Amino acid sequence: MNWITPEIQKEFDELDCSTAFREPGQIDDPTIPLVTCDRNGLSKFILGPVELDGANISDASNGTVQSSTGASTNTWAVNLDFDDVGTAAFSTVTKRLFPLELPRNQFAITLDGFVITAPTTQAVITNGSAQITGSFDRDSSKVLADQLKYGSLPIGFEVQSQENISATLGQDQLTSGLLAGLIGLILVVIYSAFQYRGLAIVTIGSLLVAAVLVYLLIAFLSWRQGYRLSMAGVAGLIVSIGVTVDSFIVYFERVRDEIREGRNLEVAVENAWRRSIRTILASDAVSFIAAATLFILTVGNVRGFAFTLGLTTIVDLIVVMLFTHPLLQLLARTKFFSSGHPWSGFDSKALKASGYVGRGQFRVAPSLPQGKALKVSKEAATRQTIAERKAQAAQEEADRTGGR
Repeated sequence: MNWITPEIQKEFDELDCSTAFREPGQIDDPTIPLVTCDRNGLSKFILGPVELDGANISDASNGTVQSSTGASTNTWAVNLDFDDVGTAAFSTVTKRLFPLELPRNQFAITLDGFVITAPTTQAVITNGSAQITGSFDRDSSKVLADQLKYGSLPIGFEVQSQENISATLGQDQLTSGLLAGLIGLILVVIYSAFQYRGLAIVTIGSLLVAAVLVYLLIAFLSWRQGYRLSMAGVAGLIVSIGVTVDSFIVYFERVRDEIREGRNLEVAVENAWRRSIRTILASDAVSFIAAATLFILTVGNVRGFAFTLGLTTIVDLIVVMLFTHPLLQLLARTKFFSSGHPWSGFDSKALKASGYVGRGQFRVAPSLPQGKALKVSKEAATRQTIAERKAQAAQEEADRTGGR
């Protein structure tokens, strides 16, 4: 106690912890006494010279106190382990403090010049393992254990730029993003109605189902995982409209190709589905792999874009398989679509259909010019099945050999 001089006592008396302030990066001399406060500004201390450095703490963790029988209690504590130097120093300190009365039997642990805890010495500890108990819960004991284990990180911050942003900017950006998405959706609907006539109801219905699924998934993730939709995420949702519509176009055009070959609508839908699903799976796989790569390798807003793009890609596949295809199967059985109504999107005359009659022969629609008919015939020939091509080759061989 001989290091408590009148100057230090005066400094202690005049210290007001409610206004205590330390300069950033200020370093205290560990060889002289320190007058300081705790983190909360509720208590002030006169501390002697440093006797044990934080570098001598090998580990710190939180956990519940074990009873004498080894059973775990509901009391939380912080456990300390010292290295060899720390074990010897802490043993010396506890031997000196243990016989003393409060508050002289306390030792303080400081971080950045403030006291973070000041436990009393309740035993002489010579084995290098100590335990700090008190009014801890799980969180507070974890915070103290981390402070003791990692200390003050030597990180400084330098202002590179400063900008004042209006509080309404986020709302303006969100409004602009949603408006852009709405415009894109309207353009998609107009294109679908112009290009596919009655099939536009399939496109619109599928987009609505996809939108509901995405909304429910984002709401669930927000509730369970605290997910928040950013502007980059909104951009990913807008891009997903194109991804989803692309799947519809692949499917619809394949159905039209089947009708051009002379098949009725129900058969055309089934054949087109078997062929187009492979293309759709490949396209969605590429989109998902790209989104996953961006999510893993990037940070910040790009991850938000990648997450929503990957999520909507999965939703697109679900909607096409479980809604779009079944809906088109049902519509193919209705008179409006199966009869090839001009507004159905499957008008055989508008599609200039040609019929395959077997053996490599095609019934060409009479309304087609001769050159166009030949082109359609050749195009349809490339879509023969393996069995049909084998039969055609056998027939050609028989014709060439005269049936021998």
